[in-house]
Amino acid sequence: MSSYIFLDNIRFFAHHGVGEQETLVGNEFTVSLRLQVDIRRAAETDDVADTVSYADVYEAVKAEMAIPSKLLEHVSGRIIDRLFRDFPQIEEIELKLAKRNPPMGADIEAAGVEIRFKRP
Repeated sequence: MSSYIFLDNIRFFAHHGVGEQETLVGNEFTVSLRLQVDIRRAAETDDVADTVSYADVYEAVKAEMAIPSKLLEHVSGRIIDRLFRDFPQIEEIELKLAKRNPPMGADIEAAGVEIRFKRP
């Protein structure tokens, strides 16, 4: 059986980007996560200690989003490293990080990266 905890379209205002203006002014970003976690014990005990708290995951992602980076790939890597370090119950992470209305002269809602990592 596979089970997942997800956080969908978390919104952040952050200062990531290659251009100087992007890091100065900032932009809106969204993060979506799908975390493979064995939830069988929590299903029996009804105890958050037997699973991964999505509130704690949010706080970890929020802390990483607050650190400016040029590339979304770099931010994503930091988020994944942090989640694997802080939550040993996570077996696999699927992450989508998008910049809303990127400054590229296109009629586009968002652009970003999607990655999936299994615990090393």
